[in-house]
Amino acid sequence: MSPLLALLPGADLDDSAAIAELHRLHALQRAAFGADPHPDAATRQGRLAALAGMLLNHREEIRAAMAADFGSHPDLFTDLVELLGIAGRAAFAAEHLGTWMEEDRRFSDPALYGTARAGVRYQPKGVIGVIVPWNFPFDLSLGPLVEMLAAGNRVLIKPSEYTPASAELLRRMVAETFPEDLVAVCVGGLALAEEFPTLRWDHLLYTGSPAVGRLVALAAAENLVPVTLELGGKCPAILTADSVDAQSVRSVVGTKLVKNGQMCISVDYALVPRERIEEFAAHAERYLTDELPDYASSEHCTGIITERHLERILALLEEARAAGARIVSLGGEGDRTTRRLPLSLVIDPPAGLRIMNEEIFGPILPVIPYDDLDDALAAINAGERPLGLYVFSKDTAVAEHVLRATTSGGACVNVCAVQGALPSLGFGGIGNSGTGRHHGIEGFREFSNPRGVVVRGTGDLADAFLPPYGPIAQAVVDAAFGLGPSSDIAPAIPEE
Repeated sequence: MSPLLALLPGADLDDSAAIAELHRLHALQRAAFGADPHPDAATRQGRLAALAGMLLNHREEIRAAMAADFGSHPDLFTDLVELLGIAGRAAFAAEHLGTWMEEDRRFSDPALYGTARAGVRYQPKGVIGVIVPWNFPFDLSLGPLVEMLAAGNRVLIKPSEYTPASAELLRRMVAETFPEDLVAVCVGGLALAEEFPTLRWDHLLYTGSPAVGRLVALAAAENLVPVTLELGGKCPAILTADSVDAQSVRSVVGTKLVKNGQMCISVDYALVPRERIEEFAAHAERYLTDELPDYASSEHCTGIITERHLERILALLEEARAAGARIVSLGGEGDRTTRRLPLSLVIDPPAGLRIMNEEIFGPILPVIPYDDLDDALAAINAGERPLGLYVFSKDTAVAEHVLRATTSGGACVNVCAVQGALPSLGFGGIGNSGTGRHHGIEGFREFSNPRGVVVRGTGDLADAFLPPYGPIAQAVVDAAFGLGPSSDIAPAIPEE
């Protein structure tokens, strides 16, 4: 078994039909791109409008698919993220596409290059592959598709096998909306997931864990395929003493409740001044008691994606309990049939626990005391660089100090996770949390080839670089070393 399949238990090794379909669609899209390598702005905007319309037309089906895959999923959150978030992203890209597509003019020294024109032109890369995680099956497939289509590309999407209802709906929606030589969805098992990154893509986007991300990058490297890796990590929330209040704690805890912690930019742990730990816990308890007393059995709670992942979360919690950590359970008893769990605060856990070393990806929030802010920041910096970092402080200078002293893919001050929601703001990680960006102009450029173009004008010395090297080349060198007047070599440049 391959290293990738070893990390993905339950692989269906007989995925030959899906793999054959992948290769057929890949060849079809490569041929179509060769025939039409640079669609104009109006064509791209039409594709973005079709994408937005597709989502809005399938609202109820998307809601039902999310509920089927997760056991329980809030309909309004589905609307906000899996529909409206993507549609808004498409509208933003369509509005700004004309500016994004413009040539980015660059300086060329008139003393050497006369009236030459230089600039960066953003051309489509070609055929892009997208490997989608299970936690946001529409947002993390159709969201990046926005910038890929805006950049003029053709796209093949591989959904997660852990969200079969969403995957099949995505395949059907896309097939009804786009020709298969433009956008298509390949549905299959884990053998298809292994095959997918081995193809000769023009770019590959993978969203998931760092462990699998490494293997995807290695497979892509065999064909020198550029990759965008959106990974995870232990995203901290740092609260300073003046901000351990109801509003800040609600933001931290509420973010943890989003998808029941199954979000890559969720708060993985909270750092709180030691003398304010009990106040933090009290605010968290009051928030759930007053607003979400039966959270874990309510419509607001997302089910854990699989029984296997649920067992992992319970094992993390049991290890903390066995180690003597204080655990505060909030939000009711939960519902095992729909894999819904309450929120568990783990107060001052020992450093060696798995919840302190693994990305939790579930409703467990370690609350870690600190005595000195700079020591807390040093502890963050000693680990892998997180995808997101959140600081809560009433003092702007302190918040800016935290931002300057740390490194993360994105960050927020006095709020959490909003850096992943803005269509104008490039989103991505650094180091172990990923590489590359999508969203906004950064996404458009990520999925474009920034082609440097020079158009020769008049009155230049370009021929000085060609053999034989004689008086003109000597004059250029002498001028550079101050051995002769630069005016001796400056060409006469006609006025425009």
